[in-house]
Amino acid sequence: MSYTVLARKYRPQKFSDVIGQDHVTRTLKNALAQQRIAHGYIFSGHRGIGKTTIARILAMALNCRNSDQPAPEPCGECDSCLEVRAGNAVDVIEIDAATNRGIDEIRELREATRYRPARDRFKIYILDEAHQITDAAFNALLKTLEEPPSHIVFMMATTQPEDIPQTIRSRCQHFSFHAVRFDDIVGQLRAIAKQEGIAADDDALALLAEAGDGSMRDALSIMDQAIAGSGPRLTAEQVRGLVGTVASEIMETLLGSVARSSSQEVLTLLDRLVTEGHSPAHLVRQLLRFLRNAMVARISGGDSPLLQISSDERARVQRVAAQFSEEDLARFLQIALRTHDDIGYKQEQRFHLELGLLKMVHAQRLLPIEQLLSDQPLPAAGTRAPAPLGAAGRPAAAPARGSVAESRTAPAPPSSSSPASPSSPASPSSPASPSAPSSISPFDADRARKGRPTMSATSSAVSGSGASSGAEMAAQMSSEPVARAKAVATVIAAAAMASENAASAPADTNADFIRDRVLETLAADGQQMLATFLDVPEWTLEQNDLVIQVPKSQVMIDMSFGADARKRVTAAASRSAGRTLRVNVVPGGAAAANPQPTHRGTTRPAGGARLRAAEDPLVRYMQEKFQGEIRTVIEHREDRNDAFKDDHKDKE
Repeated sequence: MSYTVLARKYRPQKFSDVIGQDHVTRTLKNALAQQRIAHGYIFSGHRGIGKTTIARILAMALNCRNSDQPAPEPCGECDSCLEVRAGNAVDVIEIDAATNRGIDEIRELREATRYRPARDRFKIYILDEAHQITDAAFNALLKTLEEPPSHIVFMMATTQPEDIPQTIRSRCQHFSFHAVRFDDIVGQLRAIAKQEGIAADDDALALLAEAGDGSMRDALSIMDQAIAGSGPRLTAEQVRGLVGTVASEIMETLLGSVARSSSQEVLTLLDRLVTEGHSPAHLVRQLLRFLRNAMVARISGGDSPLLQISSDERARVQRVAAQFSEEDLARFLQIALRTHDDIGYKQEQRFHLELGLLKMVHAQRLLPIEQLLSDQPLPAAGTRAPAPLGAAGRPAAAPARGSVAESRTAPAPPSSSSPASPSSPASPSSPASPSAPSSISPFDADRARKGRPTMSATSSAVSGSGASSGAEMAAQMSSEPVARAKAVATVIAAAAMASENAASAPADTNADFIRDRVLETLAADGQQMLATFLDVPEWTLEQNDLVIQVPKSQVMIDMSFGADARKRVTAAASRSAGRTLRVNVVPGGAAAANPQPTHRGTTRPAGGARLRAAEDPLVRYMQEKFQGEIRTVIEHREDRNDAFKDDHKDKE
């Protein structure tokens, strides 16, 4: 007799022999015991998990001749059961729907259903890969499937139930099969190895079960191949060499190098693996699996049932999980997924894998944006370590929210030194100095805007009135995310600039001093035209607003004082004043006092659409709030002719 592969030799012949599908076998056995037999069944699920096997067992149970009616379990000894097992039963017809998928084949099947079975109770049609039947063929089968003869039973096995029309699914009982659990596959492999007289290590069986990926048939096929290549004893090394996987200790070493930020060790180890013949695509798939297991161990603990791995690898992923935080592991997994996508369709797979691993090395230097925007101090280099794991391998509990709030709101201890003089430069090492900027948390500002209690105490003034305006701006942040982000960025920039320039600002800063310093700076930078344009006596300092009146029209101001010029002047003025200033250049004198009448009899200020937009209350509010500037003005169609005339008059 010829050799029979393990997947066929140990195929279950009874419902009780099927593993991992208790919900299906229990329902079918109860239906047979109660004689509630449907005329159509759909078995769907992963490959190699028992769909066709259960269809054959059900056919044997329906036609078993050791009882006068269908039995909950087939006997396996009568002629009907033996013929179904051998595949030559007259009244059990198995059809490969992948090749017999057309409407002509379904018409022949429909004609054959009119005849009664030759010997058994039911004529049973088992359609394998039923999702490949065409829509026209399904439509031809629809009426027969809805009201078949009493002696017909249809069974359809498919891996893609969504491709079967809903009209077909609604007329059948649908059983969704589950992937076989890791422990169930290992137990079945151990039992089969014992029956075959093969000594198998637990690690070898775990590797076979992992390679099966939830499919019992795939695991048995790989085991059959491993037995043929290794002999009477199966070891983990033999199985690993057969399936081409990398040992888990290699992955642990690789991630250990990532934890130490050693790019050289990572590249050296990768070069050794590629030289040994490992494919970059296969390596990144194993890295993905290992990172996923490490992240699960970090979140749920090393004993979590979500980890379908051996005990040795479970211990390894626990050690790796202890070296990183949950955020780091999630970031590594995202990088590995992108690397896997790049390797799939791009050339030079090794280069993409090396780049992905280097990204993991450098990803540990990243800090959460919340920490940068909040008032929490940044950790020193090399001190960013993950939270320790608990006793069960789970992350230690985070401190309560109340404790965090108390630590933030606790007042700083009084300084023993005398307060610094306003005219003296601020000391960067003394946080209690009035000139040192207090960081304004955007989260506290948002809570203040919404009327909630803040997590920090009231912020002190930043270099006098400059920081107070920044605090007001943060407290008035808009609820829209974009506006809030801009306001936060403005507050941080203001605080940083105030901290940088507070030491160089004189105590008696006034508008004349600022004007002289700004003009000197512009002349030194080669901006002679801009310096000449601003060389006017009308410079006024009103708190944080520096107003410059020039005897020009608004159109000329917009042309001469653009975005780059505004940035230069604002930076020079803020540096001279020692705090952040807003520079506004406005028309002054007779040129701006006479509005020009329009042909409609209304008064319209000179400058056209840009000036009207600049004087709009909403635009002015947004400029003051976000320190913005007008870049482009789009005029309504109905006012375009009027604006053209006004602009033409201004040019004349």
